[in-house]
Amino acid sequence: MIERIETGQRMSKIVKHNGVAYLCGQVGDGDTVTEQTRDCLGRVDALLAKAGSSRDRMLQVVIWLADMADFAEMNAVWDAWVPEGHAPARACGEARLARPELKVEIIVTAAC
Repeated sequence: MIERIETGQRMSKIVKHNGVAYLCGQVGDGDTVTEQTRDCLGRVDALLAKAGSSRDRMLQVVIWLADMADFAEMNAVWDAWVPEGHAPARACGEARLARPELKVEIIVTAAC
């Protein structure tokens, strides 16, 4: 069975299937990579909870940065957020994001 949560015309915020939750990409508010990453991860926490999951159940994460020069700044926030011993498989790359002011987008897949 496939369950879609907060579904709109273009996308669902969460899709659950066979015990796995797929979250849509999350961005955050703020002027700096640190601020945007913190806000973004707060949004991830909320969606994981809504999906019946949590950050210690993450399976895979894809992070897009508008500029790879921000990698260390983003990682400082990320490293403090990920529970020790529960790091997911992760990829990070550079991409042009949906709006010019965005610096980071995070896509999470987690077990429910």
